Amino acid sequence: MPKLKYEQIAESLRTRIAEGEFGAGALLPSGRDLCEQWDVSRATVIKAMEVLRGDGLVTARQGQGFRVAETPLARPAGRRLAGSARTHGGRPFRRLGDPLRETPPERVSSALGLAPGVPALRRDRLVLAPEGTPFSLVSAWFPPDVAERAPGLAQRGPIAEGTTHYVARQTGRSPARGRDVTTVRTASPAEAAHLDRPDPLMVVVVLHTAYDAADAPLVVEEGLTPADLWELVDDYPMRAGN
Repeated sequence: MPKLKYEQIAESLRTRIAEGEFGAGALLPSGRDLCEQWDVSRATVIKAMEVLRGDGLVTARQGQGFRVAETPLARPAGRRLAGSARTHGGRPFRRLGDPLRETPPERVSSALGLAPGVPALRRDRLVLAPEGTPFSLVSAWFPPDVAERAPGLAQRGPIAEGTTHYVARQTGRSPARGRDVTTVRTASPAEAAHLDRPDPLMVVVVLHTAYDAADAPLVVEEGLTPADLWELVDDYPMRAGN
């Protein structure tokens, strides 16, 4: 199914940002310029910008147009409901170390559908609370086929457009469904240190797997959040007889 015009504009700008044409804080082309370039209405351009703003990729100031966001956002693992934007639950974060190819824990390997001993690409991030303290430690594991076709995953530092959009652009595969498994365990001393908490530390663990339309895993994320910070709120309709 061909993309709508606003989706094409958003994807074009996302790619230009990812390729470094517009750096952090840079002013994006004006609405008038984009209207002329794409032969669309101002409402279409605004809708495209709102998509990028929902992804946490751009910010807007009255009378100053749209700029590339200076502080990238990331979400804790899980709860990637259809239609939810990165700004929904998104928080500032820090990358930890360099991406590494290593053998995942057994349950991550199982979720990725890998044979024992087969390495995957691991990217770690520390999601921060509003006051800048550690909130959640997330390890994202990418299977070999995804890592090979999306080489930018092996580079240090954030991916401006976000890993989901980057992987989709590189591989043509997007998330179609997700599966979250929530458990509780004791953090390792290294994990407690990353979270800036004393050992022993109880953490809530969310194992999130994103699958493409063919039901092949794209990524497994393991998110660890101190138990005293973790909260799940479900808001849903009810009717008589439920």
